[in-house]
Amino acid sequence: MNQRLSRRCVLGAAAGLAGAAVGDVLGVQQACRAAGLNPVRSVSASSAPAERAQIAITLDLEMSRNFPQWETTHWDYEKGNLNEEAKRYSVEAARRVRAAGGVLHFFAVGRVLEQADVGWLREIAEAGHPIGNHTYDHVNVLASRVEDLQFRFQRAPWLLRGLSVQDAIRENIRIAGEALKSRLGIEAIGFRTPGGFNAGLREHPEIRAMLSELGFWWVSSLYPPHPNSQPLQEPNAEVLRGIVEAQKLAQPFQYADGLVEIPMSPISDIGAFRGGRWKLEWFLRSVRQCVEWTIENGAVFDFLAHPSCLYVVDPEFRAIDLICELVGGSGGRAELVDLATIASRVRTAAR
Repeated sequence: MNQRLSRRCVLGAAAGLAGAAVGDVLGVQQACRAAGLNPVRSVSASSAPAERAQIAITLDLEMSRNFPQWETTHWDYEKGNLNEEAKRYSVEAARRVRAAGGVLHFFAVGRVLEQADVGWLREIAEAGHPIGNHTYDHVNVLASRVEDLQFRFQRAPWLLRGLSVQDAIRENIRIAGEALKSRLGIEAIGFRTPGGFNAGLREHPEIRAMLSELGFWWVSSLYPPHPNSQPLQEPNAEVLRGIVEAQKLAQPFQYADGLVEIPMSPISDIGAFRGGRWKLEWFLRSVRQCVEWTIENGAVFDFLAHPSCLYVVDPEFRAIDLICELVGGSGGRAELVDLATIASRVRTAAR
């Protein structure tokens, strides 16, 4: 077995076992052997990476509960009503990443395109930054009841027009793509589920089939389990190590039916600033350690954040600038890419 295949086995099996305990290397090895692959190399600081690390910076274009004030909750019903601060942050973040030689991958909630002025989003697209589909109303694609679909439909179920929950999910994804075509004249580049799931879509072949039927060949749905500190407490070394260890479970892979999964890498801005109530310096420390691990191991890192959160907690773009600086200083061992580029490498390696 060549090194590339065995390395892909370890990374892919780790992502596929995202529901298991973080750092369960034995489970990863067993999964490789069950698949007929021999995990002769592990992902560790001593492993010489076979390929350049791929670092993606991704921003979900939606409003977020608890920002800008902790008491703010009405955004749960108006996820696509981006305020001016979030829009300005998005444009500037895209400019900074482009200046660093990369692109920034956005995922837009379709209702953003109902706003009178979408010139800011057109500017982002014309600069070459891909924009993916994030559903129209930020719906839960794993919902089986109207109550679990989205706050908007809890309040106004008549908006579903008698559709089943499954048909409503499909329609919500479809019209988000139509909105991008109609308002901006672009095709959605990839699909990200609202919310991330510990096992991705491993147990949901019907959702994978739906996405494939809608024209998507890769998805970003998996967000692995990881430790966090108690609210307002500084994360200790053990918590930070656990988050770095979880990067092994956040590596891209291909489902049995061919759909490529590109997990979101912990810790997200929402996990840090809502779940842990972290300070910015704590977050930057975690980001640095995770990106450094990724570069050292020739792995993949998918930075997950939201302009509606970052403009409040990181108005000077320190997290995005840090990632760009780490890639720029890697001596060619890492590159700033979009998720489609990552997915292409996974699909090519699987052939």
